[in-house]
Amino acid sequence: MPDNLIPDTCEKRIHDAVCIDTKRIFDSCVSKDCLEDLRVTFFSRSQHLIDEAVTVKTRDCCIEEVSIDVEEVPFNRGFYSVDITFYFKICFDTYAAPCTTPQIAVGYAKFNKKCILYGSDGDVKVFVSNPCSEEIDCPVAPQYTNPSAKLQTVDPVILSTQICDCCDCCIPICTSFPQSILRSAEDTMPSCGASKAILVTLGLFSIVQMERDVQILVPAYDYCLPDKECCCNTSNPCETFRKIDFPVDEFFPPDRDDKHCCDKDENEE
Repeated sequence: MPDNLIPDTCEKRIHDAVCIDTKRIFDSCVSKDCLEDLRVTFFSRSQHLIDEAVTVKTRDCCIEEVSIDVEEVPFNRGFYSVDITFYFKICFDTYAAPCTTPQIAVGYAKFNKKCILYGSDGDVKVFVSNPCSEEIDCPVAPQYTNPSAKLQTVDPVILSTQICDCCDCCIPICTSFPQSILRSAEDTMPSCGASKAILVTLGLFSIVQMERDVQILVPAYDYCLPDKECCCNTSNPCETFRKIDFPVDEFFPPDRDDKHCCDKDENEE
């Protein structure tokens, strides 16, 4: 909302009280998980690169897919169990000999997480109109007011990578992945006779929220009218580029806030 629409005193600018239909967060939790020794699953081509490698370095890791299931906790009304399954896509640089060009091997790992959050009660069925399906007698199936889980996370931090012989590794390999991962993978042929295994340790930050649709009465100040005109002049790209500030922080990373640290030390004294 623009600054000129934010009132100095609520009594002077509140126009009305309106009822809105939105999602309310009933419960949430934050997690800092260390995923130790996750075994990476490779398909045939990537597994061959791992078996032939003398050195393996982890290039990057990203969250490819997330599966979330919400179930009511028995004998604990209002609480729900949230089962979260992370699927990680991990890229490795494999070296068949020292001082050679690395070959990229792509593998996948899985991690399961569970938490219990409060989601309140509600057994209402919600029906909505759908003008696009008026020819059908019952165009829309009912929506239930069960709470929904929302996950916020970032790509994990790679803490360590180790290579070992398959015969010495007691951690089972994951063989089931979502179809979306199998469709996006370049090679989905299962690997047979693998001789080496990769174990990775990841650091994962996440926030889990339990939300439910509710109707809330809120004060209304004014409509959110933009106070800036759209810039549609693209005839001179150099002029547009000159208006962009130079990214100083990208070239010169900021130092630590020494003043803040000194103030903290003085307060402790």
